[in-house]
Amino acid sequence: MQIQHNTFLITGAASGLGAATAERLVAGGGRVVLCDLSDAVEAHAERLGDAARAVRGDVTSGDDIQAAVDAAIELGDGRGLAGVVHCAGVVSVAKLVDREGNPADLDAYVRTININLVGTFNVMRLAAAAMAGNAPGEDGERGVIINTASIAAFDGQVGQCAYSASKAGVVGMSLPAARELSRHGVRVMAIAPGVFETPMMSEIPDEAAQALAAAVPFPKRLGRPEEFARLAEQIITNAMLNGEVIRLDGGIRMQ
Repeated sequence: MQIQHNTFLITGAASGLGAATAERLVAGGGRVVLCDLSDAVEAHAERLGDAARAVRGDVTSGDDIQAAVDAAIELGDGRGLAGVVHCAGVVSVAKLVDREGNPADLDAYVRTININLVGTFNVMRLAAAAMAGNAPGEDGERGVIINTASIAAFDGQVGQCAYSASKAGVVGMSLPAARELSRHGVRVMAIAPGVFETPMMSEIPDEAAQALAAAVPFPKRLGRPEEFARLAEQIITNAMLNGEVIRLDGGIRMQ
């Protein structure tokens, strides 16, 4: 699959990994529909020009994501939706039992699972249904889905039960989804980023961010969103990448 002349749906596209991916795909000659709950998604689409459209949407809503898929099909001008890079998600931290002996809040756990895992499934099911109707390209390929997991799926830390479980679920869906969708010519991949310079990271104290950067074997820094975007581009254009989860983390293993 090529970037040029094809149309892609990017979720979580107002900032961070999603915004960088949208920029790279447009620079490569692609068209993008940016989906996010944030008002900033419209301004980002305007900066990207005529090749971009913004759709305000909640990844857990079937109606919202169907509207985003439909917008991508319209923007595709007869070529359909070629791919999805699903970056929307939340980070949550909560111990099972806090210092006062209180149990973790169940609603907070459910919210994390709903957004990160159920939201991923929602985007994947609606995108796959649209891609299955595309005309086959080289090798019979009709589309590609790239989900965002996390190294927390493998190396979860204290307080990350909800987040790690949600991202482990994303990892667990990759292979069975790739096997199922192979008959439609749709590939499924996941990227598991390490510690990256994103708005989520800005929510933690500077000292903690510096410690995380120092823990990366090489390069000793936080990842940059454009590095995620470059990997997404490679996955889109390399048809042999399918049913796999790629760690993008500089070799860090969390303790």
